[in-house]
Amino acid sequence: MINWINGELVELWQTNQKFFVLINCQGLGYEIQILESFFLKLKTNQISNKKITLWLKHIKKEDSDLLFGFTSKEQKDFFIEILSIRGVGSQIGMGILNKFSIGEVINAIKTQNKKLICSVPGIGQKMSDRLILELKNKFKSEIQFEEEKANDDFEIKDPEINKMIDDLQLTLQSLNYKNKEIKTILPIIINEVDCLAKKESNLSFENLLKLAMNYLDKDSSNIAS
Repeated sequence: MINWINGELVELWQTNQKFFVLINCQGLGYEIQILESFFLKLKTNQISNKKITLWLKHIKKEDSDLLFGFTSKEQKDFFIEILSIRGVGSQIGMGILNKFSIGEVINAIKTQNKKLICSVPGIGQKMSDRLILELKNKFKSEIQFEEEKANDDFEIKDPEINKMIDDLQLTLQSLNYKNKEIKTILPIIINEVDCLAKKESNLSFENLLKLAMNYLDKDSSNIAS
């Protein structure tokens, strides 16, 4: 099993939408398909060192041995996960990574952005459904981390205001508002807190509670109608 390679770049070329390098490693020439982003860096001399290292995925077929090279182990591991999905071949995997970063793909899975996934050549509606479903399970921890990170963006560093927000959540729960509803309006409330703080207006728990209940009751009435 060939895991990675370190050698001298001999040649690079493009065939249709496939990008290749030829690497000399201890007197042997290895033909490796790479991602377009790395190909362009080599072609435009953004990488001056012609001694390069690539993480490799070796795919053995009846009539050929194919090598796919990546500049990071994360890219390689992601490529392998994509290939484990039924009906997804190596060129679909390379096509996804050619067009989007790993973060963009994970975000598309989280938001079930089928249009974005279908924009990759060779991926139709059925395959996009399968990709989103299976990758969502494979990258459950990454998706959860992104969601937690997004929630952290609304964190207020002032301990007094944080305490007020915590008390607000507990009070709303005691008033039988659902947790999902409360989390939905919290970013709005925190934004209001930030605006009031900038205006040097007096913040009070009572005002925040009233504001939160107005938003929650408004949402409830919209659902009812």
